[in-house]
Amino acid sequence: MLSRYAAQQISRVAVAAQCRTKTTVIMGPPGGGKGTISKKLIKDFEFHHISTGDMLRAQVRQGTDLGLQAKKHMDSGGLVPNELIIGMVMSEISGVATSRILLDGFPRTREQAEALNNAKKVELALNLAVPTEDIVKRISSRWIHAASGRTYAYDYNPPKVEGKDDETGEPLVQRDDDKPESVRSRLQLYDDQTLPLLDFYKAEGCLHQFDGSDHPELLAQDKRSDAIYASLKPFMARILS
Repeated sequence: MLSRYAAQQISRVAVAAQCRTKTTVIMGPPGGGKGTISKKLIKDFEFHHISTGDMLRAQVRQGTDLGLQAKKHMDSGGLVPNELIIGMVMSEISGVATSRILLDGFPRTREQAEALNNAKKVELALNLAVPTEDIVKRISSRWIHAASGRTYAYDYNPPKVEGKDDETGEPLVQRDDDKPESVRSRLQLYDDQTLPLLDFYKAEGCLHQFDGSDHPELLAQDKRSDAIYASLKPFMARILS
């Protein structure tokens, strides 16, 4: 059940829906390059970017009613309820003048997707289908020098001596979150949560998936994000023309 505030925001956005077009949702697994691709879409196609994480932090920082409610949940270690996130997003959308909106990090669940569609029809749902093992390989190649925070990645920025910091010669360590088993666990949770969302947008007829497989030359160079965008950019140009 949505709060009265969230319901009011949904109503406000629905009234203005006829004068706004090309609302786009971008989805992709953590570590899959979604942030980089979102920046390219914003630059190339002048989207108004709404990041749930940035929006939530801004609301808390500004001390808005919704931000204060969200802070209580965050301070107690709990998740911010869906109705608060929905209320924030609807408020943000209602103040956007551009015809192109890119939602990043919202919706995360089918319930959120249904609430959003009641207010603002999503015309494009983009899914970045990055294989799990690609992400595991990239993230688990990261090692750090604990004392200084210097970061190394064996696939593009390796230390001069394996396992040693370049400046001090001290041992490098790997964060628990970067270990392969931790990465796979996060990705499995993401897949479990996202599958109903993908099914929803597939049924809506607006789901488009990109994995970069039509650019094997880039995949061979371990540049899946570039391969995906090489397919995504001309697709968006056609859709938005």
